[in-house]
Amino acid sequence: MHPRLRALHALRLTDPDEKVAATRALAAWARAEAAADAPWTAPVRQPGDDQGVPGRPERPLRVSATAVPARSPFTDEGRAALVHSICHIEFNAINLALDALWRYDGMPADYYRDWLRVADEEALHFTLIHAHLQSLGWRYGDFPGHDGLWHMCEKTRDDVTARMALVPRTLEARGLDATPLIQAKLARVDTPDAKAAIALLDIILRDEIGHVAIGNRWYAWLCAQQGLDPLAHYRVLYRRHEAPRLRPPFNLEARARAGFTAQELAELAAT
Repeated sequence: MHPRLRALHALRLTDPDEKVAATRALAAWARAEAAADAPWTAPVRQPGDDQGVPGRPERPLRVSATAVPARSPFTDEGRAALVHSICHIEFNAINLALDALWRYDGMPADYYRDWLRVADEEALHFTLIHAHLQSLGWRYGDFPGHDGLWHMCEKTRDDVTARMALVPRTLEARGLDATPLIQAKLARVDTPDAKAAIALLDIILRDEIGHVAIGNRWYAWLCAQQGLDPLAHYRVLYRRHEAPRLRPPFNLEARARAGFTAQELAELAAT
């Protein structure tokens, strides 16, 4: 099967464990085969392919972002809910990467390889966080979650430039800002499970810098191909698709490592 159609198959799977297994198997195949460019760049989109996308389990209950209950780290259940929220983000991130890999024809082979790498790492993150959640006595689906990340995928489904601008380098970059704040909350608790969660978030933050960098790389490449000024066009896309407002504090060090320009960082610092 065409590797990007294998990605679509994984995207449609509803069982989290099956989705993780299919994603990691595809990534392992790609590493072992060192596949040439042609299998990645051949067009695959067909009418009706969006049916069943994305595959998700019946639980967790999906609610608006404002309806997600507050998560205090100072109770056992509150910490479990906080870990569950991270688990939910990582599950959605698998779908985001698989969709970016499958959906857009006409990109260079390295684009597809990059997003398969992201999907593989997000699958690992989900596995690690879900195992930690289970050690607390809970499972993925036991708390509600919101659907904000996928809503932006829907908005940008027909424009790969908008997708790169507004998912990895906007919404996922917010995770670079939020992770140290979550770690600081957990550090105040100072329990063994909180320390374990902090260590897992170190792994996630390290990898997410690379994921945002991939978004920055391909956004810049797409703008260059179209003769667009990246900063000016970003502002157009940000308004057109009603992206969430960016609010401080910003993890400027992580964002710099992820490829944000000095001008972008200066504008964020002045926010």
